[in-house]
Amino acid sequence: MIRSFAVGDGPELAVVWTAAAPADPIGYPRFRDLFLLDRNFDPAGLKVAVSNGQIVGAAYAVRRLIPVTGADLEPATGWIPFFFVHPDARGRGLGRALLTAAMDWLRESGCAEAHFSSYTPNYFLPGLDRSRYPAAERLLTSLGFEPQYDAVAMDRSLVGYAMSAEVGKRLDELVGEGYSFGTPTGDELTELIHLAGAEFNPDWARAIREAVVAGMPLDRIVVARGPGGRILGWAQHATYEGVIERFGPFGVLAECRGTGLGKLLLHLTLTRMAALGAHRAWFLWAGEQSAAGRLYLSTGFTITRTFTILRANV
Repeated sequence: MIRSFAVGDGPELAVVWTAAAPADPIGYPRFRDLFLLDRNFDPAGLKVAVSNGQIVGAAYAVRRLIPVTGADLEPATGWIPFFFVHPDARGRGLGRALLTAAMDWLRESGCAEAHFSSYTPNYFLPGLDRSRYPAAERLLTSLGFEPQYDAVAMDRSLVGYAMSAEVGKRLDELVGEGYSFGTPTGDELTELIHLAGAEFNPDWARAIREAVVAGMPLDRIVVARGPGGRILGWAQHATYEGVIERFGPFGVLAECRGTGLGKLLLHLTLTRMAALGAHRAWFLWAGEQSAAGRLYLSTGFTITRTFTILRANV
């Protein structure tokens, strides 16, 4: 039987998820916070497969009930952030049935397309790791999903990390020219959040605001100010779920790129992370050939996983 989510399913869903994808496990508190408490969660979109009274799989479809910014609910767009089937229940067509039910629900809700799985604000993985889940790729492809672009996850060891003399020299040069770098004040957060939302990504503005309100110390953020005091860029860590080793978001105004501000902000943040005892710095989503991606690679980050974002008509 395939039905929609019911109260009491959550803990068992997390257990079955972990059995189905032991390399990407999830505990119930995280499952609850990311999905059940998401502001766009609709229990009708979380399809659950039940066999002999036990949950054996699920597929989650979501569409916007609250816009990321402004009034745009992106009514034609839906997302499928995850699906899974317990290993003991595979081979019966449950994965196909679950995904079909999820896509049918999106279509009935007015959506014309589904993305796997680039949903914000809450996603577990940004797309499909095709090397880790080849069977999932075959299933999604058979249902009409086509690759759109790739995102890479990277990490870097912070064991023995120290800012290079070259980077330190550039820092001194810019400070001598009137630039400043440091923790934003409470009032400066308004400027930073506006910059993040207007110049980069509205979801970054949300993430910064919610992290601070949830108690994230401001010294997890480093801002770069121009000679006149204007914020030109920033980098931060511990934004998502309070994980101190998770880097980002991170951005520098286009007009200031090529000045070394981005490199300095990255290194200043890595220095703070190492000082807190973090052994690694990592993030889930960047374009390998983007300016940021090239900077990460030149700073000692290595690609750990590649995720493919897919799209299908519903």
